[in-house]
Amino acid sequence: MSLKPLALFVKHDGVSSRASVTCQYKCGNACSHDVPNTSPGEYFRDIARTALSRRGMLRGTGMAVLAVGAGSALVACSDDSGNGSVSGTGGSDGAPAGTNFDAVAPNTEDTLVVPDGYEQAVVIRWGDPVLPGAPAFDFDNQTAQAQAQQFGFNNDFAGLLPVEGQPNTFLLVVNHEYTTEPFMFTGYDAENPSPEQFQTALAAHGLSVVQVKGESASGTLTPEFGPYNRRITATTEFVVTGPAAGSDFLKTSADPTGTKVLGTLNNCSGGVTPWGTVLSGEENFNQYFANAELVTDPVVAARLKRYGVEGAASERKWERFDKRFDLAQEPNEVNRFGYVVEVDPWDATSAPVKHTALGRFKHEAATIHVTDDGTVVAYSGDDERFDYMYKFVSSRKAMDGSSQAAVRHNMTLLDAGTLYVAKFSGNSADQIDGSGTLPSSGTFDGTGEWIPLLRTGEDGKGESLVDGMSAEEVAVFTRQAGDKVGATKMDRPEDFEPSPTTGKVYVALTNNTKRGVDGAAAADEANPRNNNKNGQVLELTDDHAGTAFTWNLLLVCGDPKEADTYFGGFDKDSVSPISCPDNLAFDPHGNLWISTDGNALKSNDGLFSVVLDGPNRGETKQFLTVPKGAETCGPIVGEERVTVCVQHPGELDDASADNPASHWPDGGDAQPRPAVVAVWKSGGRIGV
Repeated sequence: MSLKPLALFVKHDGVSSRASVTCQYKCGNACSHDVPNTSPGEYFRDIARTALSRRGMLRGTGMAVLAVGAGSALVACSDDSGNGSVSGTGGSDGAPAGTNFDAVAPNTEDTLVVPDGYEQAVVIRWGDPVLPGAPAFDFDNQTAQAQAQQFGFNNDFAGLLPVEGQPNTFLLVVNHEYTTEPFMFTGYDAENPSPEQFQTALAAHGLSVVQVKGESASGTLTPEFGPYNRRITATTEFVVTGPAAGSDFLKTSADPTGTKVLGTLNNCSGGVTPWGTVLSGEENFNQYFANAELVTDPVVAARLKRYGVEGAASERKWERFDKRFDLAQEPNEVNRFGYVVEVDPWDATSAPVKHTALGRFKHEAATIHVTDDGTVVAYSGDDERFDYMYKFVSSRKAMDGSSQAAVRHNMTLLDAGTLYVAKFSGNSADQIDGSGTLPSSGTFDGTGEWIPLLRTGEDGKGESLVDGMSAEEVAVFTRQAGDKVGATKMDRPEDFEPSPTTGKVYVALTNNTKRGVDGAAAADEANPRNNNKNGQVLELTDDHAGTAFTWNLLLVCGDPKEADTYFGGFDKDSVSPISCPDNLAFDPHGNLWISTDGNALKSNDGLFSVVLDGPNRGETKQFLTVPKGAETCGPIVGEERVTVCVQHPGELDDASADNPASHWPDGGDAQPRPAVVAVWKSGGRIGV
């Protein structure tokens, strides 16, 4: 077979360090396509000018503590006014607790670099066994049957859930976002993939649930076979709930009921719920579907275009092997992806759920805040340039306890309530010129409102709150609903993370090099730079169950030597450069941790701590860097260890499985393999 030259991949905007091949397979080369949001909706510069207790909620087999990653759910019992303080004392050098480590310098090494005094070890890598009887990984002889029993490709989100009654034992739940076939198979012919390669790629998507055992003397985690171990793939059956369940928009020849879907695709980040389940966001699902150009119905064509579904053949050519990926044969299959997925890791036989009440878009993640009265709020961003921020407020209250009745009830919390989209206004809008210059007030800040889009009742039926759209249309074509109500166009809203200490909500806005370019929406106060290549981090003080919020920018990322950066008011001479924030997590001391994707400063991606309160607010320090070509995903930050998912190591445009650019993590002449890594401090606690 002939190898497709990687030089033929469409080049992205040339600003991010992400390789073009990564763009092609991870997001369908979204940054090189036209912006899907062409709505004339306002951006807010125009507008300005005209307790739930934690006890008993955390379940496994009645577990009492939950360790979580990028997508924390432990935010109950916070002060819902958004006011609060971070406890903890500083380290020996005056750094706040949790951040007392020597910052790692930017680099381009082909290894995972950690601070002095810290150790690291791989937890699990692509191809390692998950289920008993799984064969040993053989790169040159992969099969779909083997992959369905092994750890999947390109790990992204990770959650770590303690197993009650088994000290230092956890369930590690991990998303597998996408496959990069040129790096999975030697001699891969992109124009003529084989049936076995297709089936193997299907099996490499989805999620893994793996029991892991910790060691008291170190931060290592060792996989083991347990009763909860499970692989969920692109062929696992999912149940559809909410107002789109049974809709004509979801019916196909294989599923005339519109209530069951095979598989989940492009699962990016996620969250762990207080009731012990895992949420996962289906993100760049559009790229898997072919022959949009054959669709002649103008309404359907417009809906496809708004979601970035376009062109003829797909990159992976899956439509050759399964007609559900061919829009000419199954026009509704694409409508069955783009939801928040919920998995019960404590029941390996349970059917995962797709929650349509939370809307359909490119969900980066879904994270939970629970108010003092038990109201559940789910936050999610639509990871696309100029798309929107959403929240869902459940009309049902969460139940305490781990009884079967409580578990069954809490698994329905995301099926009844109201879906909102965010609209911003700025306090200094007249001073925003796209340069990133700080307003005279000394901060980028303002107010906002949550505009209701869809109300789902106790019976699962929806009520549209958008003129001219039915409830089913709002649930399935949520982007258009946001367009209609004039939601604020943001710079790729990715992960949300509510603080377990203050209840404030933090949002990673990764970048947007189209901001203010070629007639696109110009800079506004929450997105203050045109041609925004480095991104920013937003801080919301939200009336969680209500419709009002205030906001400010915690970070305007980039090289601190540049004038268009801001670090919460902290001395820019004393921070690490940071670019393209992606996933967020909190440590036990209340510090925010940020992983990056596509570092535009031409060094490897990494993980950073950020102080949120006190005189060090905005102090940003790099804790680790991942190998060349890789992305830092799914951070979990605890007292004993930090874990990260290292995604697509060695993915460079002049490389492939036939010419690997990296040999991480196994060294020698081994192929690079995505992996989960644990990092710990020798004889001490993280950052203390």
